[in-house]
Amino acid sequence: MVWLLLMILPESAQVVIIGGGICGASLLYHLAHEGWTDTLLIEKAELTSGSTWHAAGQVTHSVSSYTLGYFRKYGCELYASLEAESGIATSWHKSGSLRVAYEPIEVDWLKSQLGVADYVGNHMEWVSGDFIAARHPFYEVDEIIGAVWTPDDGHVDPSGATNALISVARAKGAQVSRRNRVLEINRCSDGSFEVVTEQGRVRAEHVVNAAGCYAHQVAQMVGLSVPMANALHSYLITDVVAEFAELDQELPVMRDDYISGYVRQEQQSGLIGIYEQRNAEAAWPDGPAWSLENPLFPADFDRIGFWLARAFERVPVLEPVGIKQVIRGAIAHTPDGEPMLGPSGIPNYWMMAGVQVGIADGPGLGRELARWMVHGETEVSVRGYDARRFGFVPADDAENYGRIKGTEDYEYRHQTPVPELEHPELRPYRTTPLYERFADKGAVFTQVYGWERPKWYPTVAGLPQRDVVAFRHTDWFEVVTQECRAVRERVGILDSTAFAKFDLIGPDAAEVLDQLTTNTLPRIGRIGLSYFLTPTGRIEGEATITRLAEDHFYVVSAAVGEQKDREYFETHWPSGARAELHVRSDDLGVLAVAGPAARELLGRCTSTDLHNAAFPWLSAAPITVAGCAVWALRVGFVGELGWELHAPTGDLGTIYDMLWDAGQDLGVANIGNHALDSLRMEKQYMISRDLTHDVGPDEAGLHRFVKVDKGPFVGRDALLARRAQVESGERPYRWKLAYLAIDSDNADVHGSDGIYCNGEPVGLITSGAYGHHVKQGLGFAYLAPERAAAGTELRVRVVGEPRPARVLDKPIYDPNSSRLRM
Repeated sequence: MVWLLLMILPESAQVVIIGGGICGASLLYHLAHEGWTDTLLIEKAELTSGSTWHAAGQVTHSVSSYTLGYFRKYGCELYASLEAESGIATSWHKSGSLRVAYEPIEVDWLKSQLGVADYVGNHMEWVSGDFIAARHPFYEVDEIIGAVWTPDDGHVDPSGATNALISVARAKGAQVSRRNRVLEINRCSDGSFEVVTEQGRVRAEHVVNAAGCYAHQVAQMVGLSVPMANALHSYLITDVVAEFAELDQELPVMRDDYISGYVRQEQQSGLIGIYEQRNAEAAWPDGPAWSLENPLFPADFDRIGFWLARAFERVPVLEPVGIKQVIRGAIAHTPDGEPMLGPSGIPNYWMMAGVQVGIADGPGLGRELARWMVHGETEVSVRGYDARRFGFVPADDAENYGRIKGTEDYEYRHQTPVPELEHPELRPYRTTPLYERFADKGAVFTQVYGWERPKWYPTVAGLPQRDVVAFRHTDWFEVVTQECRAVRERVGILDSTAFAKFDLIGPDAAEVLDQLTTNTLPRIGRIGLSYFLTPTGRIEGEATITRLAEDHFYVVSAAVGEQKDREYFETHWPSGARAELHVRSDDLGVLAVAGPAARELLGRCTSTDLHNAAFPWLSAAPITVAGCAVWALRVGFVGELGWELHAPTGDLGTIYDMLWDAGQDLGVANIGNHALDSLRMEKQYMISRDLTHDVGPDEAGLHRFVKVDKGPFVGRDALLARRAQVESGERPYRWKLAYLAIDSDNADVHGSDGIYCNGEPVGLITSGAYGHHVKQGLGFAYLAPERAAAGTELRVRVVGEPRPARVLDKPIYDPNSSRLRM
C-alpha cells in the first residue's frame, strides 16, 4: 500500500497518539468517526509490533460489569463489520465460548454475570454438562457443574484488525508515521506539546500515551508514571489434530480456571493459553529497550507445565500431538488489572495504557476516549479506569510497585474474582500508627488508595485471624452484625484516614470554591456537602467542605479521587485568584467516633462542651483530645451521633488509646469497612460507584445540593440547558437513582446485579450491602424514571437467582436523621 511508505512529518497536529497497536489504532479510528482528523499516530517500529501482533485475538461477553459488557458487545460488532468498512481482511470468527464451573463459588460468579448480559443485550445463558459435551465433544465434562454459553464470542486477526482501523482513519484524513521513535515530549507555554521524534518535531494540542509495553517510559517524558508489569503470557499451538480436521463446525473457545486459561481450535490445530497462578514472570524490570521489535521469549515449560498437564487432561485429544509453536510475549498488567484511561494529571496529556486485553477492550476504550476528548464526556462510566488512581505510589517506586503488583494481577487472571478478595503483595503499603494496634486486636485489612483499613475483626468471635470471602454470607456476617449493633446501640471507632484532604487558603479562596462547586459555601465553623460537575453538567466528584476561617476551607473527598480532584482545581482555577491549594492527605489522619454514647466517650477525653447548643450537627471546632490538637467535625457516614477527629497522622495512636481506654465501660467497639458499608446503606448514603460521570446531579437526586441561583459554577450552564430540555419534553431523563430493599436469604447484592420488571431487564445495581440492623438487603440502581417511583415492585438477580425487591422513598433507618442531631 502507498500509505505504508514513510511519510513527511507534519509541523502540527491536533492530536498525536504514541503507539501503533490495537489501542492507538482504535483511538485514531474513533477520533476520525467523531470528526477529528487532524491526527497523527506515531509508531517507533511497524504497526502491531509490540503486544498486539502476538495476541490470541479473542473477545468474550463473559464479564461482570456494565462497562465491560458494553465494550465487548461493541467490540464484536465492530470486528464483524470492519472488514467490509475497510476492505482489509480481519478473519473474524464467531465461534462462541463456554466458561465452565467446577465449584459452587464459580457457579455464583458466572450466574451473577447473567444480569449484566441481559441488560446490555449480550446473549448469555447458563448451560449443563450435556450442553457442553454436545458443543465440544472432546472436552472432559464429568467434574463440571455447568457453564455460561456466549454464542456471539469470537476471535480476530490482531494485525488485520489494527490495519483495518488505521486504514479507515487514514481514508478520513488521519496520518500515520512509522519507524519514528518519540524522543521527548515538551510542554509549551501555551499548554500545547512539542513532540520530538527521530524524524522531526510536531506541535500538538493533545498527546495520548497508547505506548503499550513502553507506556511508563513515555509517561516519564512528562514527569508521570504508569505502574505496570510487562507480564509474560504463553500460548501454544499444536500440530494438526485429526479429530479437529474432520469437523464441519468450529469448536467454541473453552475458558477454564482449572487449567488457568483457555483452549480453542486454531484451524485444524489446538491452541492452549496459560495464565500461571504462581511464579509468573515479568519482562524488562528496567523497561524494554527501544530497539526491540516483535519481541518474544523462550518457552518456559517449568512455569506452565502444571497447567498444561491439566489442559491435556481436559482435552485428551491434544496430548498425543506435538506442539509446533509456543508464543510467549509481554502483556501490560496494572496493579488492579484495569486499564489507565483518560486525563493523566497534565491537561491534554491522555492515557490509554496498561490494557491487558487490548483486542477485546480496545474498540470500547478507543470509542469512549474519543468521545471524552471531542465532547468532554463519555457514554458510559470509565471511572474505574481513572489513570490517576495510583497517585499514592511515589514516582521513584512506580516501576517496582507496578512490576510486583501487575505480575500478581496476572496470576489472578484466571482465579474467581470473589467480592472483597485481597491481593497480598506489597501489603501493607501505607499505614497509620493505628495499623499495628488494629492488627493486634485481630483485624483483617483491606486497602483504599494504598491505605490499610480494617475490614472486620474475626477474633472478636473467636475465629482465626484470616479473611473469608464469598458471594454468599460467610464467617464475617455475624461478626459484622455485632459491629453494626455496637454503633447503633453503643459507640464504635473507625479509622477513616483514607480520604483525600485539601486546605484551600487565601483571600480569594471562597471565590475559587464558589466557582467550582454546586452548593452555597458554609459559614465559619460549619460543614457543607457539595459536588464538582464536569463542564457538561455531569458528576465529577463529591466533597465535604468545612470553613475553618474566612479565608480557609478544608475540603475532604474520596481517597481514590485525590489526584483527580487536585487536577480539577488546577484546570478550572479562576484566573488571577489569590489562593493556594495544599494536599493534606498524608499529613492528617481521621478517627470516626459514632453511636449514641459518642458524646459521652469523646467528652471523657476533651474539655470541650459537646452538647448540641455548643456543638451542633454539621459544625466544626478545634479541640484538644489526649493532649493533641484536633479539628473535630460533627459529621459522619453511619447515621448516628458522632464526630470525625482530624489530627496530625502521628497523633492518631495517642488519641485512639485514650478513646479506647475511656470507652471500655461504654462497650466501645472497633468497626471495619464491612460494617461501614452496611450502616451507610441503611442511611441511603451514596458512594462514588453511585455518582459517576455518566450521570448528572438531577438524575442522582442531588437537587438540594445544587444551587443554580448562587451564581456561575463549572457545569451550571450545561445543567440548566439539560433541565430546559427535560421541561420542554425534548429530552426526558433517561434514568433516576433508586434506593431498593431486596429480599434475599444467604446472599446479597455487590454491584452489577441485574434488575428486572415484569421479566424485562431494566437496570443494574451500582452498590449495595446487607443492612445488619434493619435485617434487609439494600442497593442503589439507576432506573427509568417511571420505574424509580417509590413502591415499584422489581426482581433482582442475587448470585443469579431472582429475588423480590421494591423501591423505597426514604432511608430505611432513621429517615428524619433525628439520631444525627441527638
